[in-house]
Formats: sequence, structure tokens, C-alpha cells
Amino acid sequence: MIFKFGDHALDIERRELRRKAERVALEPQVFDLLVYLVRNRDRVVSKDDLINDIWGGRVVSDSTLTTRINAARRAVNDSGAAQCIIRTVARRGLRFVAEAEEEGAFRATAAATEPSLILGDKPSIVVLPFANLTGDSEQEHFVDGVVEEIIIVLSRIRWLFVIARNSSFRVTAQVAKRPIKPAGCL
Repeated sequence: MIFKFGDHALDIERRELRRKAERVALEPQVFDLLVYLVRNRDRVVSKDDLINDIWGGRVVSDSTLTTRINAARRAVNDSGAAQCIIRTVARRGLRFVAEAEEEGAFRATAAATEPSLILGDKPSIVVLPFANLTGDSEQEHFVDGVVEEIIIVLSRIRWLFVIARNSSFRVTAQVAKRPIKPAGCL
């Protein structure tokens, strides 16, 4: 999957960030941090989220975290002052705020409302959203978090193509608009 934003292209499979046609050198953790922020661009990512998902729950100092965030900002021509791409939300965390376009996933074309799938030779999987059956609206974040965690774990399997969360949720919303014919129990 490739995320394009501004004049940058973030290629997940090749683990490359490109600015225009030139490759931008990144440390592995900075690359992972940038990928995590782009994939979670629809929400604010907390420090705990980053530590759990980028560092595997290991103890990380605030200065290490700040250094990696600053390196990610430099890599995408952003700064702590401008925050046009990676924004700090006071006392909450970080959010990737630039418009990003996904390539290599479900995309709706202008000519058709049906999504098309662009895949390589890898097996692919999509994690669909779970329904909150508790009736407690405060559990929605937990339900979404479970889906997000499954996607993150599956995306670490290099030979598996994982459809992005935004794409799977968008397709689910389109499918939900169609009438469903009941099928027999399996």
C-alpha cells in the first residue's frame, strides 16, 4: 500500500518515503511512527498508543519519543511550529492532518460507485468493523480499538496484504446501504 500526501509517497511494502522522486532516509522507528500516524489519521493517537504499537510496550523516555516525532516531521517537511502534517493535540497526543490518498486498496472510481480492488500477488484480508452489541455508546471506542489492533497485528505479516481500516469501513458503509438477502446458517 502507498499513501500519498503533498509531494510525498509513503510505500509501506518497500518501507520507503519519497519526496517527489527522491528517497528520504528514515530510521526504522521513524518510518513505523509515520506509517502508524498515517493509518490512524482519523483520530488522535496518544503517547501510550505509540509506545504500545511502535515500541511493543517497552519503556520509552519522553525525549526519545520527541526525537522520533521531530524526525518524522523533518522527513515530511513539517516542523513543530507549522504542524501542517503532524499536529500535536495538547494533552491528548498526535494526529496526522494532511490529506492522504491510499493506493493499492479499495478505491471508488468516479464512473462507478462499486469499489475496485488493486492487489499484487499476495493473499489479502480485510477486517470489517465490529458491532457494539452492549447498547453502551461509550464502548464504541473499545469496539473500534479491537478492529484497529487486529489490523495492526495482521499488517506486520509481510506476505499478507491488509486492507486499510478507512477503506474497509467505507466499503462496509456502501454495502450496508444495499438490501441483504438472508442466507442459511453455515
